[in-house]
Amino acid sequence: MEKRIKLPLTRELARTLEAGDTVYVTGTIYTSRDAGHKRMCEALERGESLPFDPEDATIYYVGPTPAKPGQVIGSAGPTTSGRMDAYAPAMMKAGARGMIGKGARLPQVVEAMKQYDGVYFGAIGGAGALLAKCIKKSELIAYEDLGAEALRKLYVEDMPLVVIIDSRGRNLYEEGRKAYLKSCQEK
Repeated sequence: MEKRIKLPLTRELARTLEAGDTVYVTGTIYTSRDAGHKRMCEALERGESLPFDPEDATIYYVGPTPAKPGQVIGSAGPTTSGRMDAYAPAMMKAGARGMIGKGARLPQVVEAMKQYDGVYFGAIGGAGALLAKCIKKSELIAYEDLGAEALRKLYVEDMPLVVIIDSRGRNLYEEGRKAYLKSCQEK
């Protein structure tokens, strides 16, 4: 099903999304990769606040390239999500609900998604320049020393994504494989 959603990604909104849905996302998202996630999780372990309010937040696993003159941001394609698997359950426990990236997730991440009503959105790898066109504002908010991995606040409009894993743990990667194999056996 095709849906247009406005962030923040509340529990109620997350529960309406199903694996396989095409969504066009509008609202505020945050960027971070493994180095930024490591710092955020270390801060949480120390009982410190994060540089943004994680409640109902969506985090895009991206290390954008520098913006050229006249651009909001450079190329902004997704990075492999598995590098954040060690941190994703802690981030969801802190309130973050949405994740945008590419690639499979570990079972403990899927379990945390079910516990905290998380949603994993897939963005198309190799389409960073096209995805950057959906980004209307970009603000560096923390960890400037990490360069491309710094924590940024973005405002996006109609960012095209696919729900890969929904809040019930339904996984498009697994279901898609099963459907494909079944169709091959029927021929």
